Amino acid sequence: MTPRLTPIDTAYFTQERTGDFDVIGAPVQRSDARSHVTGRTAFFEDMTPPGLTHVKIHRSTRHHARINGVDVSAALQVPGVLRVITHEDVPNNWYVVLRLIGVGPDDEPVLAEDRVLYRGEPIVAVVAETEEAAREGAAKVVVDYTDLPAVLDVEEALAEGAPIIKQAGTNHFVYEGHHCRRVRFGDVERGFAEADRIIEGRYDSSPIEHAPTEPTGCVVVPQGDGRLRIHSDTQAAFFTLDNTALILGVPPTGLRVVGGTVGGGFGGKVDVIVEPLACLAALLTGRPAKYVYSRAEEMQVSSTRAAERIFIKDGVMDDGRIVARQVRLYVDAGAYSRHSPYGVTKAAAHMPGPYTIPNVHVDCYCVYTNRTPSSAMRGFGVTIGDFALESHMDRVARELGMDPLRLRLLNAYRDGDMKAHRKIASGTALVEVIQRAADLVGHRLPPEYRAMSSTERAEG
Repeated sequence: MTPRLTPIDTAYFTQERTGDFDVIGAPVQRSDARSHVTGRTAFFEDMTPPGLTHVKIHRSTRHHARINGVDVSAALQVPGVLRVITHEDVPNNWYVVLRLIGVGPDDEPVLAEDRVLYRGEPIVAVVAETEEAAREGAAKVVVDYTDLPAVLDVEEALAEGAPIIKQAGTNHFVYEGHHCRRVRFGDVERGFAEADRIIEGRYDSSPIEHAPTEPTGCVVVPQGDGRLRIHSDTQAAFFTLDNTALILGVPPTGLRVVGGTVGGGFGGKVDVIVEPLACLAALLTGRPAKYVYSRAEEMQVSSTRAAERIFIKDGVMDDGRIVARQVRLYVDAGAYSRHSPYGVTKAAAHMPGPYTIPNVHVDCYCVYTNRTPSSAMRGFGVTIGDFALESHMDRVARELGMDPLRLRLLNAYRDGDMKAHRKIASGTALVEVIQRAADLVGHRLPPEYRAMSSTERAEG
């Protein structure tokens, strides 16, 4: 049947288009807006297939501990409990999401084996007829622990003598044999020696939870041809498809991911966490399975924006020119890698900010601690770095007694400048953006700053 258009729909699809550019600068309705506001959008929780089972997790109550034994006998006695899944039931229990783009090693278990590395880590999954039965069964699982020393601070994790929490033997990700992502340009020590003054600052951020309206989850439905249909709120359908297939040991053609509607993601739903266990539950019971975080789980165990600690040291001339910048940046990945190694690479690529500085030394560390794993969140690897860099520029301006906009104009990239990553700057526009921003807020700039341009740098 051909869908019938409403008068508003007809007006939208038949409105006159002028020229090639009919979107920029014009109000355009989102393609999914009408279905959202009328309640016609189908989210994964709208799926209620016959025979639906529910998956709930027994999670670690320790930050770092050895697992001596797991007793699931009481859970299996709960009426309605169908199955308890342990790591032994997972065909390929170890993975890392970014292995699809060559980042390794596999460092995270789907279900914990002999140790837990953070409070809330999944140990066993309980599959039951009802959500209540699954929750009760998960609560009745008994885990025998031996507590191990926990490390909860990035600098403490890297200190000599710190307890090593990772199987790889270090508390940091190793980048092509190096302990961190590095940027080296010029001679930073010579730059500091030549500077009129040294200005230093420390900048810290805390983990930030995405807090989506819709919690992370999925519904998996076995198909008559043996495939599994995964209805998920994932932001990364192919990451979900391929990683789940690798974990289950099945070809990707054995899975079908149905996504496209996300009730708030912001980066947090690119991790592949719920789908493998829901698929496994469906395979082991032959019935549809639903695994969705409670609000408490969403707040406690879903990935956050990483906490960061950033130290910036600038060598500055009295006229405002920054001649040397050293940055030491720590990203708290938590217990497992997820997307953090990539985020740290982005952070290193973003330093030393949009400024031409002749001497640059940057060390960016991806650090493991016994905290909830962090991952992607809206510009991760860049956002907190920007906060630190621009806060530091304001600090430099205050110590020099200089207008902060003039400081930025003086040091901003121009076309043709060499960046610290040995790339020629082109298409720069920071100078003009600052000038326009000054206009908009009524901030007066002297004529010589008003005359500056991104296409050339004034002599002298």
